[in-house]
Amino acid sequence: MFAAKATKALVAVVRLAAGAAAAQDKYPTRPVRMIVPFPAGFASDFLARVVSQKLGELYGQQFIVDNRPGGGGIIGGGLISKAAPDGYTLGMVGQPHLMNPLMQKEAPYRPLEDITPVIEVAALPSTLVIAPSLQVKSISELIALAKSRPGQLNFASGGIGTSSHIAGELFRSAAGIDVVHVPFRVLGDAFTEMVAGRVHYYIIPLPAVMPMLKEGRLRPLAVGTLKRTPSLPDVPTISDSGLPGFQTDIWFGVVAPAKTPPTIVMKLNRDITAILGTAETRELFLRQGAEGTPGTPEEFQKRMHTEYVRLQKLVRDAGISAQ
Repeated sequence: MFAAKATKALVAVVRLAAGAAAAQDKYPTRPVRMIVPFPAGFASDFLARVVSQKLGELYGQQFIVDNRPGGGGIIGGGLISKAAPDGYTLGMVGQPHLMNPLMQKEAPYRPLEDITPVIEVAALPSTLVIAPSLQVKSISELIALAKSRPGQLNFASGGIGTSSHIAGELFRSAAGIDVVHVPFRVLGDAFTEMVAGRVHYYIIPLPAVMPMLKEGRLRPLAVGTLKRTPSLPDVPTISDSGLPGFQTDIWFGVVAPAKTPPTIVMKLNRDITAILGTAETRELFLRQGAEGTPGTPEEFQKRMHTEYVRLQKLVRDAGISAQ
């Protein structure tokens, strides 16, 4: 009798496991939420919308971009980390996901342990843009001007802990200049202040500023990659125009909550890789200054770990904290 009950229990467990596996194979069977920890118009929002639209078309299900700005990305990062690990909540994150917990006394999530890497989506050149009224023509001239007027020049960012803040702090340290950080919650406000000449420069992911450059309302001075970007072929690198070897790495990728089933992670990885490989997506990214950089979940995890170590040093050496 005991053996019969044990057999029935085993059969029930097997059926339950088989049912769960079948559900994962059919994934998704309902709408999926893609959390973006920043407002519309930011680079992560652009990438999330491209990937979500293509996944929706592929799966025949809605992929809804859910912008959850606040705290330099900390609010959205927390929502991703605390969501159910069933594949129906994803996130598009970058450096701020790693940076912000380092600046908190009590971080709301663990940036590496509380998420599952799915795939790195894109690498973006950061671009140092200046106000049209700022009379400098190169990085060397900008640095010289800042040194001649210590504490008088300022740089914008999308908020404390954002990729633009990180890039600005790295540039300030490498150039040895005394400049003021001015964080903005709304991208349009930063651009308005720059056009008015009250904010002097901004190191920003290229897709977010490309419309302003095309309109001639802001001027690109240099890019943060070691090689020139095809989207701005006439714009030199920061490394070649005043700070040899300087580089700011900006990347974004899709993550899921920790313990998301591996079958779902690999399905998403495979299908997003295919999406990034299409001519249509490559052209769309190129027009916005982005380059698809797909790889395995393990490669994305290694990328984030390496970046986390680098950011730990930046936060410690620069004394950066949430304000």
